[in-house]
Amino acid sequence: MKRLYKSTANKKIAGVCGGIAEYFDIDPSLVRIGWVLLCFAVGTGILAYIVAAVILPTDTEVNP
Repeated sequence: MKRLYKSTANKKIAGVCGGIAEYFDIDPSLVRIGWVLLCFAVGTGILAYIVAAVILPTDTEVNP
């Protein structure tokens, strides 16, 4: 079963984009670019990133 988590391997700030990329099996750079565009277009991307960084477990917590 696939689970969404923060990545410790593909991490730039908190690992949220890396974890989303691993979940959808896509390149983490594409997720990061999409997240930046979301921040500029809608303005809630920064708040969503902070909430995801706090809520999501790390991959070491999911797969010990």
